[in-house]
Amino acid sequence: MAMTDSLFDAAKAAMAKAHAPYSNFSVGAAILTEDGLIHAGCNIEIVSFPEGWCAETSAIAHMVMAGGSRIAEVAVVAEKLVACSPCGGCRQRLAEFSSPNTKVHLCDAATGIVETVTMEELLPHSFATDSLGDAAA
Repeated sequence: MAMTDSLFDAAKAAMAKAHAPYSNFSVGAAILTEDGLIHAGCNIEIVSFPEGWCAETSAIAHMVMAGGSRIAEVAVVAEKLVACSPCGGCRQRLAEFSSPNTKVHLCDAATGIVETVTMEELLPHSFATDSLGDAAA
C-alpha cells in the first residue's frame, strides 16, 4: 500500500471518531512526519462552539506528544465535503511544523485523494518563525 493511501486511511479512521454533535460535520486529518510515522486527529466540538479543536489541531497535538516536530505530508477528509481544505487557523498551525513544499492532500471520504497542494499554495503569506528574531530561538 502506498504511503498516501495509508495517510488517507488514517485520516478517514480519525474522521469516524469525530465528536461533532453541533455541526454534524465530521473531519479527520492525518500527518506523516519526516521520520515516517503517521499521527491522526479528528474534530472535537464542545457547546462553546468556537472553542473546540479542529482535526488538524488534534493531529498536530498527537505528533508533538509522540516527539515529532516536522510534517512531511498531510491528508484532510470530511464526511460531507469533497476536497476538504484546512481552515485558516489550521493552515497557520500546519505551516508552523511544515515547509513551503509540504504536500497537503485534500480528500473525499468515498474516493480518497482528490487534489494535492503545497503549504505555500495553501497559505502563501504565512507567518514565518524566523521573522520573530531571537524570540523564536
